[in-house]
Amino acid sequence: MQLTPFCLMLSCLRVSPDRSQFFRYDTISLTCEDQLNTTGWKVKRKTMGGGIRRCSSGWGSTSSGSTCIIGTTYPTDSGVYWCESVDGKRSNGVNITITDRTLLLESPALPVSEGATVTLHCKAEMNSSDHVFDFYKDGHHISSSSTGELTILSATKSDEGLYMCSVSGGVESASSWLAVDGATHHSSAATDMKLLPRDVTPSITASFATSNITSAASSCSISVFRVMCHLLVGLPYLLSTILLGLIYRDRKRAARTVSARRCSNNVIMEVV
Repeated sequence: MQLTPFCLMLSCLRVSPDRSQFFRYDTISLTCEDQLNTTGWKVKRKTMGGGIRRCSSGWGSTSSGSTCIIGTTYPTDSGVYWCESVDGKRSNGVNITITDRTLLLESPALPVSEGATVTLHCKAEMNSSDHVFDFYKDGHHISSSSTGELTILSATKSDEGLYMCSVSGGVESASSWLAVDGATHHSSAATDMKLLPRDVTPSITASFATSNITSAASSCSISVFRVMCHLLVGLPYLLSTILLGLIYRDRKRAARTVSARRCSNNVIMEVV
């Protein structure tokens, strides 16, 4: 996989094997690469169950310098990983998914350079020659393959999106985001959380959704409150206007009645 421009500029988190999805019990190597000071960066992660922790503080083990090894992965290891320096600078964030499914999509963990050739692999836990693999992008079927490979020649921005695969029998992989030319880079891992696959670490995604819902509900409550205030302020004026209208209508009716009676009396007097 080609180096992306972003990784050539700042410290970059490298994932080995270079993919974002792993089966349970797989081994992952995470390395902070920096042109100036490789030993000054440490791997950190954010998961729903463990919060924000650096390597060797309840998860993983530091092998050498800025490399962290997760010897045996579990679904609880799913989350966002990044490198952080002593003075608080952060690298790119990488979403890593540990799945219990029998199928996973092998896609690059880092953004790919525009114009590069990218190959996605749909990998079944139990291989079979009878398998037919289907690939989807943003929920739409784009290709079928008996080899489990999808090759994108000369990647462009239009190839960026959420990919997943399935195999005959209805088994589906989790979804992974493919970024092209570093369009989704952010300075903090927190902002990269929005790139989490839709069915990966649902509790983390739910926490962000909950905050959005809470914010929307708060805005809605404020709007309703303002409408009620306006109604309460305007209600007396509305009632007084209605009352004046009714009074005016009754007076007009009374005037018509008196006028009619006078006309009637004049007619009777003329007859007499």
